[in-house]
Amino acid sequence: MAISLRTSVHNAHSSVKSKRTSKTCFLHIMTYDDRPEAAKRLEKARLARGFDDAKAAATYFGWKYDTYAQHENGLRGLVRAADRYAKAFRVSEAWLLTGEGAGPGQPRAIPLMGFIGAGAEIEPEYEQVPPEGLDQIEIPFDLPGDMICFEVRGDSMLPIYKSGYVIVAHREQKRPIEAFYGEDAIVRTSNGRRYIKTIERGAEGVNLRSFNAPLMENVRLEWVGEIFAVLPRSQLPKIEKKGGIQGRLRLANG
Repeated sequence: MAISLRTSVHNAHSSVKSKRTSKTCFLHIMTYDDRPEAAKRLEKARLARGFDDAKAAATYFGWKYDTYAQHENGLRGLVRAADRYAKAFRVSEAWLLTGEGAGPGQPRAIPLMGFIGAGAEIEPEYEQVPPEGLDQIEIPFDLPGDMICFEVRGDSMLPIYKSGYVIVAHREQKRPIEAFYGEDAIVRTSNGRRYIKTIERGAEGVNLRSFNAPLMENVRLEWVGEIFAVLPRSQLPKIEKKGGIQGRLRLANG
């Protein structure tokens, strides 16, 4: 009896009646997945993120389903889309393309978006920082959503934040500004300056307070990054230097 094998079928069974017994037995159909390894890893990352099928993931993230399905089926290369998929599925781009780096459930790299120096100000200026960050820092645990981080330099943030500490924050603002009153947060003001400050209610706008800098009163904020974690450098596995812009950066009082 000829049996047609399909590579798209996994762990399929066919019931076969035995001539010697009335019991039903099962014939296991072996299949071979000949997709590129990157396509297999893309599927693995999707499943680990909690999406049972490709259409569910494409719908959730707003991707064209046909394009994503072709990437996962190995019909199209995914080099150009790898960064987008890696961020969505919380894996590293390197792992998705080569198998090296942080895969599902492993430490993953997040972008370093600036250095916290004197006066609790973050440099360089916001416009100078590319979306992918100045460096990539590996965090030794899984993170929810899209995260960014900042590194403390110098002793201006003592006694709370020591030099070398890495502060992990949400990239997108999750709550209204009023919900942050009394909390430390990463902020960007209306003139583009960035700080880590305690946010307080002001007469107009907000007041920004820190231990070793004058109070900033009646400031208008464009963005608030909620702090997720504060990590000593000793807890981080490594920093992957990318070269380029960060080599030319200097803090005003570094």
